[in-house]
Amino acid sequence: MFVTGIGTATPSQRYSKAECWEAFKTSEWFNRLGSRAHAIAEAVLLRDNGIESRHLALASLREVFAIDPDTLYRRFSIHAPLLASQAGSNALAQAQLDAGRIDAVIVSTCTGYLCPGLSGYVIEQLGLGANVQAFDLVGQGCAAALPNLRLAEALLASGQCTHVLSVCVEICSAAMYLDDDPGVLISACLFGDGAGAAVLSQQPARHRRRIEWRHSRSLTRTDARAALYFEQRQGMLRNILTREVPRLAASHAHQLLQTVLAGAGIVQGDIRSWIMHAGGRDVLQALQKQFGVAPGDFHYSAAVLREYGNLSSAFVYFVLQAAVDDDAEGGWWWMSSFGAGFSCHGALLAVD
Repeated sequence: MFVTGIGTATPSQRYSKAECWEAFKTSEWFNRLGSRAHAIAEAVLLRDNGIESRHLALASLREVFAIDPDTLYRRFSIHAPLLASQAGSNALAQAQLDAGRIDAVIVSTCTGYLCPGLSGYVIEQLGLGANVQAFDLVGQGCAAALPNLRLAEALLASGQCTHVLSVCVEICSAAMYLDDDPGVLISACLFGDGAGAAVLSQQPARHRRRIEWRHSRSLTRTDARAALYFEQRQGMLRNILTREVPRLAASHAHQLLQTVLAGAGIVQGDIRSWIMHAGGRDVLQALQKQFGVAPGDFHYSAAVLREYGNLSSAFVYFVLQAAVDDDAEGGWWWMSSFGAGFSCHGALLAVD
């Protein structure tokens, strides 16, 4: 399988950490929450947390504090199809591929629910064929990109498809929830809205770098499920985020890397670029420590985190695009995502 096009999309509205803090202080929610919640939000939003800004599907930050099921559903139903289609269109343009040549579309999300699913909206807005195979994947959280890509790999390997469009879209502002729980507050301060897409093909693109998906593995620890997940409360998604996440992410991502490297007959020193989901500053630092790499080795992930925040499942598409746009050194690249489950996924890419 070859990556022949990459595309991303975000809302046009960009908000800094300081703007978010000022909006929170003047909202009615500030008085609803306790002094400890105020201190947590202030620390996350005003100190160095690896994030400088986020793109949110909001005309103003006042909208983020309208937290009720109908408002959040409307936000997702409007912006998820739009961003998913924009990212898909950008990936098709980069691949120089007509929409009619896509044989299957796979769309992943965890921040909202539509029936019929998002795939139908992407088919409509991109003008994909009526007989295109359509798959909607849900419930995989921040980890969803690589399972999505592995399904594309299976479709291509089976001979059913020549070109597959992979899309991950998250409207994290449509999964907003506020209360005094530290994990809930930190989540509200970390996540941004965006979509990533890739065109996957049986043959490499002649006009672009050759990016070949070579080896991939997954790891799911069901005994750690309670460390990171969404629950439903008052008809809305509430993110459960615990202190165990950085350690779990680092240990499982490293274990998976070593397993794939051993199977491929190479060593960690052979990796030239790291396409890592970041999660947040603490997660990225835990990964760096566990992998024994210099902070600069994960600079693409750090740069995406700084500009966009945690984009959940869409994040690694942004990191991959950053590496390609920077003309990063060819050779072996390692891509990894992790999240709810607790699940972790990794893939070895051969890049010329």
